[in-house]
Amino acid sequence: MFYTLVGGLSVPCTAAEWGIRRVARAVKANVTVSTVFLGIDHGYRAGLPLLFETMVFGGKHDQWQGRCSTWGQAEKQHKRACKMAFSKKASVLSLKVDRP
Repeated sequence: MFYTLVGGLSVPCTAAEWGIRRVARAVKANVTVSTVFLGIDHGYRAGLPLLFETMVFGGKHDQWQGRCSTWGQAEKQHKRACKMAFSKKASVLSLKVDRP
């Protein structure tokens, strides 16, 4: 099933209406943290659809990813991923990921 964003809420839509939208992006030196609305449920299980994804590109946590269900969760996940990716002290284990 496809989803689109309407006023920050995810609603079912057709494939023609679907589109990827950026929630946030941060770059520091050679590290990028990107959070996007996927529009397709990546949860592959029952429960709330996982429609947002945060990824780290470069640095110690290169290719780390986290997924969540809502815009608000995505904003929080992005902030925590930035803290993890840009901090010299943080580790993957210190990043709490919102899961439905």
